Amino acid sequence: MKRSFDPAVLEMMDRPQPVSPELERDLARIRQFNRWFGSYRLILRFMRRWIEPGARRRIVDLATGSGDIPRLIADYARKIGAQLEIDAVDRQSATLEIAKKLSAGYPEISYHEANILEWNSAEGYDVVLCTLTLHHFSDEDAVRLLRQCHQLSRQFVLISDLRRGFLLKAGVYLLTALIFREPMTRYDARLSAARAFSFSEMRDLALRAGWQNFGHEKFRFARQAIWLE
Repeated sequence: MKRSFDPAVLEMMDRPQPVSPELERDLARIRQFNRWFGSYRLILRFMRRWIEPGARRRIVDLATGSGDIPRLIADYARKIGAQLEIDAVDRQSATLEIAKKLSAGYPEISYHEANILEWNSAEGYDVVLCTLTLHHFSDEDAVRLLRQCHQLSRQFVLISDLRRGFLLKAGVYLLTALIFREPMTRYDARLSAARAFSFSEMRDLALRAGWQNFGHEKFRFARQAIWLE
């Protein structure tokens, strides 16, 4: 099963648009997917290793969407008394508007509208995160993004995404046929399943980006992650 990617075809959530009920519902569905199908558990597994009680950490979340990952990490940090400064970056102004509204009680999170391939910071970050985003890019731009994540990091990088295969395709088709039937969610989820990288492809991208001594693991619900520490 080959990866299917046409740069001229955009997911509906990636298209320029105003805030709308359709976009808000789609982002809410993504938060549900993250909660139910392993992204939150995956992220917290690494945050428990990388953020100690009382620690101070500077973090960036690239392609943050509605900001649920930064809020998840901020909640964890509050429980253990860690102090965080989180930059959350996304190129979609409408999505960021929704994220800011949902994050009103999180002063440790700052939102920025920017192309994540061009985001830079003179200070660098202790932790660089990018969740369920790599499949939105061509192979060449995915390699660029992995290099960018490495350059931004002083210590840790975590890239997690879908893992292409029959189980992902079948699972997404059934979920969007029976439960998550909104047009935007159905279209984007099925396109994402076709665009996801296989396990071996993800490894090859990291090698092409110059990553060395990186971790790479499969997770439940057709997820995978690569990381540097």
